[in-house]
Formats: sequence, C-alpha cells, structure tokens
Amino acid sequence: MIVWAWAGFLLLIAVILAIDLGLLNRDPHAVSMREAAVFTAFTMLLAFVFAGVIYLAYNGHWLGLGTHRDGVDGVVNDGRLASVKFVTGYLIELSLSMDNVFVIALIFHHMRVPAQYQHRVLFWGILGALAMRGAMIGLGAGLVARYEWILYIFGAFLLVTAVRMLLSQEEHSTPDEAVVVRFLRKHFPVSDQFHGQHFLVTLDARRYLTPLAVALVLVETSDLIFAVDSIPAIFAITADPFLVFTSNIFAILCLRSLYFGLANLIERFRYLRFSLALVLGLVGAKMLAAHPLATLLGPNTNFWLLGAIVLILVGGAVASAVVTKAEVRSGQNDSSR
Repeated sequence: MIVWAWAGFLLLIAVILAIDLGLLNRDPHAVSMREAAVFTAFTMLLAFVFAGVIYLAYNGHWLGLGTHRDGVDGVVNDGRLASVKFVTGYLIELSLSMDNVFVIALIFHHMRVPAQYQHRVLFWGILGALAMRGAMIGLGAGLVARYEWILYIFGAFLLVTAVRMLLSQEEHSTPDEAVVVRFLRKHFPVSDQFHGQHFLVTLDARRYLTPLAVALVLVETSDLIFAVDSIPAIFAITADPFLVFTSNIFAILCLRSLYFGLANLIERFRYLRFSLALVLGLVGAKMLAAHPLATLLGPNTNFWLLGAIVLILVGGAVASAVVTKAEVRSGQNDSSR
C-alpha cells in the first residue's frame, strides 16, 4: 500500500515541474527576482501544506504510513511527530544546502552560462537529484534499520564536518571543475559553443555535448557532494524513508527557485558558514547523545531540536544584517568627512 504514497508524491512533483517548465518557463528567459520570489513562496507554502497532509496521513495510517517503527527513536510516528520530523528535516536540508547556491553561481560564472538558460540547467538538475538522493536515502535507511550503531558514525562525521567548516579558510568549496571537464572531454565530444538551450547537438553527423550539458554535470556533482553532509544529518531526525525523501525534495525545489533571488543577496549573510556549522554540530551531537537526550527531554526532543535550528538560522541572519548595516553606516560617515 505504501507504494501508492510514493507514487502520489512523485506525481505531485511531476505536476509542479510541468507547471514550472511547461507553463511559467516555456520560453528561455532570465528569471527575475519577482518570478523567483513567487515560485519560492509557492514551494515553501506547498511544503507546509504537505506537512499538514502528513499529519493526517500518519494519524489515519493512510496507504500504510505511520505503521512501522522509526529506526532512530524506536517509536511509531503518529501525525504530530511525523509532521514535526518532516518540517525539521526540511529546514535542515534547506539550510545545509544553502551554501550550494554559491557553488552553482560560481559554476555558471566560470562556464559563462547565459542567464536565460540557467533555469533549464537547474530544472533538469532536479531530476538528477531525485534519482541520486532517492538511492542515497534508500541505502541510508536500510543501514539504519539493520545497524543502529551506524547513527553514531553519522553523528561523528557531522561533528568533524562542523569543525572543518569552522576552521576552513575557504568560503565555499566547489567540485574540481577542471577534473570533471577533463573527464567529459576525454570520454565525450564537447562543443566549444552554446547551441541555445540544447544539451546535445549534431555537428558534421556527430553528436556533441554542449557547454550547457557540462554545466549540468557540474551542478549535479556539487549536489552529490552537499548531499553527503545533509542526508546523514536528516537521519538524526528520522529513518522513515518517506519523510526523509519528501523533506529533501521540497527543500531542493525551494533552493532551485531561491537561487535566482539569493545568489547575489546571500553574500550579505556573512555568518552563514558559522550558522551551518552550528546546525551540523547540533545535529551530530544529537545523534551521539540520542538516548540521554530522550531521557532528559522525553518525547519533545524533536520540538526542541527544531526550535534550536530555527533560532540558530534566525540569529545568524539577524547578526549578519546588523553588522552589515553598521559597516554601511560607518562607510557613509567616513565618506562624508
């Protein structure tokens, strides 16, 4: 029965993507801030509406949902707990993948992808992310169900990643573009020119990859790298594959549209890496101390974790805005002297 829940969700995503590409972005054009804001608001609203659907579905055991023990906390998720886990996973994925916005911007800049074709790359990138993340989540859920101790390895990995993020001098890590490009050029013919919005083109009776296809491969590579951090983090919340997958995909949908409005503005979020490191560290610590925390906080552990994550992200954004405003004001005072 639960297979119908998966089929229904994938159908929902297919409808959203069809509206996005077939209706809103049928003709190639540079996505405006207004368009990005509207579609981002739509995907965020849809995610929270879906959280309400999860509440009803898990309470009513629709299509077999909410009938199996969660491998993380050992309880059967009711509607209230399942919806909280979904929203927490959604926020974790959204925050940890935000750094990927910078990486995508760098890829588009280095590859000189015209603004009117960037949406097409991100659109098809979502389809690749569906397959990659589905496979990774299925593998992770299977490992957690069979070997509960794997959660401690995930927790330690996240703590190490958080420390490295704090100590790293490099603001944003990107996939080794030269290696990927060299691999593609060695194994596939690649044209030197863009050919509209095509990923493949026939020249002199031979099929070529276009630079747009190379950009797509780089975007998918960066998504895979960031998924290595974010997917283990969500397993601190739940091992329910449906909750993990749906929260991941809604976050990716939001980030892809958010990119067009955030790529330039996010530079002002100077404490982004610090905030993300705190989120990773908090989630990793929760994994390592799951049983003591459950004893201390009881069944409300996930509520406290959700509140802490929201506080960290809002605190980082407010601190960034205050410092940036103070620097602008100081610069204006210096220039007036």
